[in-house]
Amino acid sequence: MPALQPERASLRIKRKSLPETLADSLRERILNGEFREGDQLIQETIAEEYEVSRMPVREALRQLEASGLIQLKAHKGAVVTSIPLAQIEELFELRALLESDLLGRAIPHMTEASLAESATILKQLEDAYHAKNVAMWGQLNWAFHRSLYLPAGRVQTMAVVQGINLQTDRYIRLQLLVTGDFADAEGEHREILRLCHAGDVPAATAFLNTHILTAAAHLIQALEAHQQA
Repeated sequence: MPALQPERASLRIKRKSLPETLADSLRERILNGEFREGDQLIQETIAEEYEVSRMPVREALRQLEASGLIQLKAHKGAVVTSIPLAQIEELFELRALLESDLLGRAIPHMTEASLAESATILKQLEDAYHAKNVAMWGQLNWAFHRSLYLPAGRVQTMAVVQGINLQTDRYIRLQLLVTGDFADAEGEHREILRLCHAGDVPAATAFLNTHILTAAAHLIQALEAHQQA
């Protein structure tokens, strides 16, 4: 009797569905400011633009709503969310609490390989700053922070933190564009990585906490000035 063969389907690489691909594209257009707060995303228009039916567009919009980027309102359809300044500040305070905890748990488990990976991502982020590659700022910033937190092995906390980062991404991009605080961001990221190399948990978590809250303060100032202008 021939030996049973393993299920080949379990080895297949999962490809993105059409709604996921649409959601990725629309998400980036929201984050880069093409769709602004309060803008309506009309299903029929999007379907025509992407040359698809309305069904995958509807599913893509549900995914964007789940990530907090749009709201599906009766009689209005999908509307790009507007987060009050107080709530933006609250999101950054949550980041500071959760990410400091993640980093403190991660440092004892970091390896030379994981730290080298973080350094590689940081170099890519700095290159994106210098090239004014706005579309990559949020993605690489999260990738750098995520690489530092992964050794903690805290799956649920990571999922929450990633969701918060997604909601604040567009505002961080705006802050950097308005203030040009690239040198500060680079220097602070390098210091976080240095403290991780040193294994100094108290100093690293305290510095990360200050890094996030300082960025929040600068962001709120930039948004207030932007709104007044």
